[in-house]
Amino acid sequence: MEEKGKIKLGISIGDLNGIGCEVALKTFEDSRMLDFCTPVIFASNKTISHQMKALNVNIAFNGVQEASKAIDGKVNIVNVWKEVPNIQFGEATEESGRYAIKSLTAATEALKNGAIDVLVTAPINKNNVQSEEFNFPGHTDYLAQELDGESLMFMVTDTLKVGLLTDHVAVKDVASAIIPRLVRDKINCIEKSLMMDFGIRRPKIALLGINPHSGDNGVIGKEDDEVLKPVIAEMANLGHLVYGPYPADSFFGSDTYKKFDAVLAAYHDQGLIPFKTLSFGRGVNFTAGLSKVRTSPDHGTAYEIAGKGVADHSSFKEAVFTALSIFKNRTEFQTLTENPLKKQKVRR
Repeated sequence: MEEKGKIKLGISIGDLNGIGCEVALKTFEDSRMLDFCTPVIFASNKTISHQMKALNVNIAFNGVQEASKAIDGKVNIVNVWKEVPNIQFGEATEESGRYAIKSLTAATEALKNGAIDVLVTAPINKNNVQSEEFNFPGHTDYLAQELDGESLMFMVTDTLKVGLLTDHVAVKDVASAIIPRLVRDKINCIEKSLMMDFGIRRPKIALLGINPHSGDNGVIGKEDDEVLKPVIAEMANLGHLVYGPYPADSFFGSDTYKKFDAVLAAYHDQGLIPFKTLSFGRGVNFTAGLSKVRTSPDHGTAYEIAGKGVADHSSFKEAVFTALSIFKNRTEFQTLTENPLKKQKVRR
C-alpha cells in the first residue's frame, strides 16, 4: 500500500454539534500531518466550511465524490450529503445524530471496500443516533457487525493497554455475561492484537477480578473462583502468559499494571476509570480483533465546550498516529507470517 501512496485515513465526523469536527480539523491544520497520511473526511464541503468559519480554523481542502479519488498531500472531503444540516453547538439534536450516522456508514463502507485503509471515528452521542436503521450502543458494536472478526474494546497508550471482557453492558448483567467461552475469546483476541498490532512477541496479560477483592475466596461472590481462575489455569497450561484474577481496587495504584503488556478488566468502568485517570488526553480507543483498523479519541462529544474553539485535539491526534502505527505493524506481521523464511540446506 505504501508503495502506491500514503495510507488513506478515513474520518467519520461524529456529532456535528459536538467537538468532533473541531478536533479533526485542528489535527490537520498542521500541514506536517499530511506527510504521514492522506486524510479523507466523510461529511460535505459546505458542512466543513461552516465548521471552519465558526471555529476560526483555516484549511485548504479538496472535495471528492468518493474516497478512492482522494489526493495525497491534501485534506480530502467526501461529499456524503448535499443539504446543509442545522448546526446547534452543544445541543444533542436528532438531526446531528442522523448526520453522524450518515458519516459513519459511508466511512465504514469505504473501509470495507478498501477505498480507505484505516478509520478514525469522532465522538457520537449514543442516544441521538438511535433509529430503526442504527440500533447499537456505540461504534464498537456497529463495526463488529460490519467487519469480520470478534471485537474487543481496547484502550491504549504507549505504556498502558486495557481491554474489556464486557463493554456497554449494564452493571447488573456483568456477572452473568462473563462465561468461560467469553473469557477465552477475549484473552485470545487481546493476545493476538498485542502480537499483530503492537509487535509484542510474548504478551503478558493480567485479568482483574469480577468481585471486590476477587471474591475473597467466595465470601463476596463465587464468579472469580468458578469462572476466571479455571480459565486462567487452562490458558496458562496451553502456554499463554495470563495471570490473575487481581483485586481491581489496588491493581493500578500499586503500579502492578506496569508488569504487564495489557490488562483485561471485567467491565467498562473497572477498566476505563483508571485508564482515563492515568492517560486522559493521550489515550486512544482501538477496536481490536476486526479485519480493519479503527481508532477514536478517549473522550466524548463535549457539548459543554463545543463551538468555542477550545477543544484539545491531543487524543484525536494520538488516535491518528495509533491507527497508522497499527496498520503498518499489521501489514508487516501479515507479510512475515504469510511468507515464512524457507530453511536453507546446509552445505557439507
